[in-house]
Amino acid sequence: MARVTVEDCVRIVPNRFELVLMASQRAREIAAGSPLSIPRDNDKNPVVALREIAEQTVSLENLQETIIDGFQKHLQGNDSEEEDLTEISIDENAYAGEAAHREELESLAIEEDSDEDEEALSEEITEEE
Repeated sequence: MARVTVEDCVRIVPNRFELVLMASQRAREIAAGSPLSIPRDNDKNPVVALREIAEQTVSLENLQETIIDGFQKHLQGNDSEEEDLTEISIDENAYAGEAAHREELESLAIEEDSDEDEEALSEEITEEE
């Protein structure tokens, strides 16, 4: 096969979008050092990937699973969930501590304002006398 056309591959993978995903995944694998299942013939990785798909020398199921795994977010069991809950608790405690600190600062500001008001009032009283 001298040139790979999309029509050669569409017989194997009817959905063109899925074909593009599979061919690009296989091209990435080839670039990462995966062994070729056909001779390269001076072709670039995407062309080799399309040729492998057209000649059915690669497992389409494995390519699909690799694509799906790449899109999924993996959780590492209960340990990560517990860490997430610990972080949330710490954040809530930090917020509660911050709120208490803010209230304390506000009460100090009110006390300072009342002290200033008392001083101003006593100055006014002494000026009137």
